[in-house]
Amino acid sequence: MGKNKALSEVFNLRSRLRFDTANGNIWLDESRMMLLHTRAFGALRKELFDSLGVERARGLLVRMGFVAGQQDGELAKKLAGDRPLADIFLLGPEIHGLEGVVKTRTVRCDLDFEHGNFYGEFTLDNSWEAESHLQTFGVDKEHACWSVIGYASGYVTAFMNRLIVFRETACHACGEALCYMVGKNAEEWDEEYLRYFQPENIAEQMIELQQQVTQLRATLESARGSDNMVGESAAFRAAFSLLKKAALSPINVLLLGETGVGKERFARWLHENGPRADKPFIAVNCAAIPHDLIEAELFGVTKGAYTGAEQSRPGRFERANGGTLFLDEIGDLAPAAQVKLLRVLQTGEVERLGDDHARKVDVRLVSATNVNLQQAISTGKFRADLYYRLATYPVTIPPLRERPTDLPLLVDSFIEKFSALYPKKVLGVTERAMQMLSQYSWPGNIRELENVIERGVLLVPPGGRIEAGHLFAEQQQFVQEGEGIDLEGHLPERSAAREQGLCEELLGPDFNLIAHENALVDLAVKKANGNLSQAARLLGITRRQLAYKFNRSGD
Repeated sequence: MGKNKALSEVFNLRSRLRFDTANGNIWLDESRMMLLHTRAFGALRKELFDSLGVERARGLLVRMGFVAGQQDGELAKKLAGDRPLADIFLLGPEIHGLEGVVKTRTVRCDLDFEHGNFYGEFTLDNSWEAESHLQTFGVDKEHACWSVIGYASGYVTAFMNRLIVFRETACHACGEALCYMVGKNAEEWDEEYLRYFQPENIAEQMIELQQQVTQLRATLESARGSDNMVGESAAFRAAFSLLKKAALSPINVLLLGETGVGKERFARWLHENGPRADKPFIAVNCAAIPHDLIEAELFGVTKGAYTGAEQSRPGRFERANGGTLFLDEIGDLAPAAQVKLLRVLQTGEVERLGDDHARKVDVRLVSATNVNLQQAISTGKFRADLYYRLATYPVTIPPLRERPTDLPLLVDSFIEKFSALYPKKVLGVTERAMQMLSQYSWPGNIRELENVIERGVLLVPPGGRIEAGHLFAEQQQFVQEGEGIDLEGHLPERSAAREQGLCEELLGPDFNLIAHENALVDLAVKKANGNLSQAARLLGITRRQLAYKFNRSGD
């Protein structure tokens, strides 16, 4: 331990760590770092286990740690300069400790650089990964420090120039006092264990998982009554009226609108209220799939069509046969995929990637986009002939800011949804909270509103109402508006020196009182999102006074 500490001082390790807050950077020598909450990383770790399964998640964590270890190994070798590598080898545990990952103590370390052999035993104390695993899963039968052993393997591999692999033999997550790991040449471990260190192409498996998630989502939405469209505003009723007229026909529908307005909800309603309701509803986000996989995803693939295609697989068109295929973000479709999509629409046949056999499909196509397709056509990013096939029946969904009367209905709907999900009895929202919701411009539309209400339901005490402080995690200016009072109940006095400085800065040879007053009025109205009463409160004047000044500034 003393040697490790001496190494960090000899090589001035801490001087390599720099915080560049002006540009949002943290540097460890030439490598950019991050300060990350262990709870957040633990949540990601759990998500990996839940989404990919234990074995794949372990492999990803090991390989992630391996890359980090290699980076720090290269840093250590750089610091060594002309000195023998053995002199700086044990700086690795010190670097890992500086990064807040684990405290490592050397039990045994046999280095043979000449023949490329290594054997080492180390204890791991205060491992964040073991602690996170305990907090998430409790005491486990399996060891947990997968990224830590990956780091150790990568670090030693960088020094030995051959694969060195570590394995945990005891873990705090299993109830042990300390974690313990052993490292040696890769060939001394069994093949089953070494596969954690071998990258795998999981694109095929991820596509299968996405297909399963799509079906589960469809089932859940159906169970919750996804056809319950909420809205009474004129803008919503106009869009929904168009949608209803298309429900019983096979016409292709193009849904237009900003991100988060509910395009998939409209598409799902169209399917569930049409003659294909008992057939599959398949949704594809064209922007979420890499361009080199989108054709295989839509049209299917035959075994061996490309590297990694280990089995034949039907595409989304075949899976949606007899039902509805919803293509979201259609404006981001790659040019090659646009050509094939046009052919499918013209012929009603699909050809899998790597196959020349055409398969008949009967699919109702509903597409959606938040981009201007006609502008995309003019710039050559979207095919005009495909657009005319898709846009037979366009329906524009209005943004939430154009549906102010729908806001209370949507809020009540989301409160009902999340009250049942958590579960918790919530009486509604306070007037102040509703005022905040009404004044907000909702750039994320209904999706953003849903997230805000979910946060509110989570924070409100059972049996209470959602208050202003429960909303807008990153919009504290709404909650903290106005001045507070001190312990004696007095409003704090404004800084006279600060106000004097502002006045002196404004007063100059070209000062124009009316122009500055107009600028303040315009800024207040802008900050209040056009609400004159709110803007008047910001300026400390009456609404009538503000209206007069605002009209004057517009002349």
